[in-house]
Amino acid sequence: MRTPDLPQPLDRLDARITETLARLGVPVLRMGLGIVFLWFGVLKFFPGLSPAQDLAARTIEAITFGIVGPQVSLPVLAAWETVIGIGLLSGRFLRATLFLLAVQMVGTLMPLVLFPAETFSRFPFAPTLEGQYIIKNVVLIGAAIVVGATVRGGGLVPEPPFSNEQAGAEAIRR
Repeated sequence: MRTPDLPQPLDRLDARITETLARLGVPVLRMGLGIVFLWFGVLKFFPGLSPAQDLAARTIEAITFGIVGPQVSLPVLAAWETVIGIGLLSGRFLRATLFLLAVQMVGTLMPLVLFPAETFSRFPFAPTLEGQYIIKNVVLIGAAIVVGATVRGGGLVPEPPFSNEQAGAEAIRR
């Protein structure tokens, strides 16, 4: 679909760029997520390297009512995140990988509820550095949703199959 406000040579260039972004967007997003999870997971195998390890260990201890201590939770979390990273990077077993990611994200957000004094300097408006570290996971969740939307073979399209007016008429017919 031609963009009326662009001269034809720029419109062709814009179409090529948009097609490239549509083709590469989800794989790049999946790979980026994979790198983040692999990197952060591997760091947790080495005590003292992950800035999140203490908060993660205390969160797991709190949600398991003290049953699972750091000596168990940190290696399990490290392996969990590493498996998510490998799954995303390889593109294999994406449904299972994204399920593990979803469960992990629920746990990741828990310190906002369990430890508000540590995650906010003024609840709920001014997150601490730890709180910001946790809140940025909303972006990872959004990225995982986009990747998850493609597990049945779908993808991004550079242009809609019909105009907004046609889409509106189609919505009214339904």
